[in-house]
Amino acid sequence: MVHVEFTPHLSRFLACPPLDVEGSTVRTALDAVFAERPALKSYLVDDQDRLRKHVALYVNDRPIADRTGLSDGLADGDRLFVFQALSGG
Repeated sequence: MVHVEFTPHLSRFLACPPLDVEGSTVRTALDAVFAERPALKSYLVDDQDRLRKHVALYVNDRPIADRTGLSDGLADGDRLFVFQALSGG
């Protein structure tokens, strides 16, 4: 199982408590999340299933490498963190 956690900022807009899902890649884990919480999908990915620019995903302590295909591998016990990316100047 992969433990998925969401930034507290998202909870202002959507119900998104942490959950554990099956998944061998970021894509399959997110698909499992979307099956449980469909409202999150349009917030996290665009109409071509690519990660939106304002979203950052980390596996354990490292950012994912494949923001388009979401093919980064996951192992049992990994933690997937979903953040809203911040910008400004």
